[in-house]
Amino acid sequence: MAEITASLVKELRERTGAGMMDCKKALTEANGDIELAIENMRKSGAIKAAKKAGNVAADGVIKTKIDGNVAFILEVNCQTDFVAKDAGFQAFADKVLDAAVAGKITDVEVLKAQFEEERVALVAKIGENINIRRVASLEGDV
Repeated sequence: MAEITASLVKELRERTGAGMMDCKKALTEANGDIELAIENMRKSGAIKAAKKAGNVAADGVIKTKIDGNVAFILEVNCQTDFVAKDAGFQAFADKVLDAAVAGKITDVEVLKAQFEEERVALVAKIGENINIRRVASLEGDV
């Protein structure tokens, strides 16, 4: 069995954003192999996300952005107001909105598919269900 050093745990934390004990556990299960630990954490994150999928996500944010004469509005939900204020959650919502604007995407299912992997990773990191709820655009003269 490989020795799990603090530097290994630190490196895994920096690469995944996971908690210290989760990183240590993953490294122990992977016998010190950092790449295997990351892969196992991804699989575990998908399982956690699936378990959280049934939880009601009623809090969240509504983001808006104007691009020329088109305005976009996006709603991303989470379970608590604390997570809604989290920098990682806010960055995720901003990234989804930027993609919607850049691609002129108004079909929420397209956005959900495009960001599913990132959503699952964020659910695993934060520990709450996260849902891209709706997106819309409005065109007009300014």
